[in-house]
Formats: sequence, C-alpha cells, structure tokens
Amino acid sequence: MSNQEKLRVLILCTANSARSQMAEGALRWLAGDRVEVFSAGTRPSSVNLNAIRVMREIGVDISHHRSKSVQEFLGRPVDVVITVCDNAAETCPVFPGKVERIHWSFPDPAAVEGDGARLAAFRLVRDGLIERFKVFLKERQLSEQSTTA
Repeated sequence: MSNQEKLRVLILCTANSARSQMAEGALRWLAGDRVEVFSAGTRPSSVNLNAIRVMREIGVDISHHRSKSVQEFLGRPVDVVITVCDNAAETCPVFPGKVERIHWSFPDPAAVEGDGARLAAFRLVRDGLIERFKVFLKERQLSEQSTTA
C-alpha cells in the first residue's frame, strides 16, 4: 500500500501531551501500515510520562513522540481529523478539502488527583481509545479482520 492510498488521520487535543499521544500510538499499533497517523495540539506542551508508561504496558513505545502544534499540519493533506478533548473540538482550525471530522470526548487523565487514581485514569483513556479505534478501523474496512476476510 503506498502513502497515496493510506488513510491520513490527524488526532488533536489541547496540549498534545496525553490523550492525542496515546491515540496516535494506539492507532499506529492497531492499523500498522494501513493508516498514516499524526497527533498535534492547539497549545502543545510535552509528552506526559504517564502516557508513555501506560502505552508501554501494552507494548507500544511512544517515548520518541514529541508534542506538535496543529499549525504544522495545516498545509498537509488530511482525510480524517479526530479531536479527543472538548477544547480542541471547539478550537480546531478548518482543514481545506473533504475532511471528515470526528469528536471523541475523553476526560483529561492528567487532571485526576492522586498518583494511583491518575494512572488508572490514563489506563481507562488508553483502553477507551483502543476500543474506539477498533470500531473506526472496522467501519473503514481497515482492521485485521476485514483485510484477511
């Protein structure tokens, strides 16, 4: 499959530190070379260590990721923009062309008080993202099950 044929997905959040970073890693892990995936933020900061930790628990390494601004992607062709926080959905810029917009509202796990509860919140968001992406890929006939059938 060439880059021209790949579905190009941009995942947005406010800081591009946790939810969108985990989503980028999860989608790349689930879709392999069938999808070209990026993440960015409306106000980028840095990748949250808990996001790195909970993704590593499932064998996905996002430690090399960096927090990026949505501005970096405004000139690039994108097929789908997925916002994973309410603020990003409200402030997401308009992408030219035929771009599908999807909004999934996930709570900010970094805002949870207490180390154990915060880590549990990161795991819940990670697992929720994975479940959403399984459906997303199946609907687009990009899942392992649909490509082998």
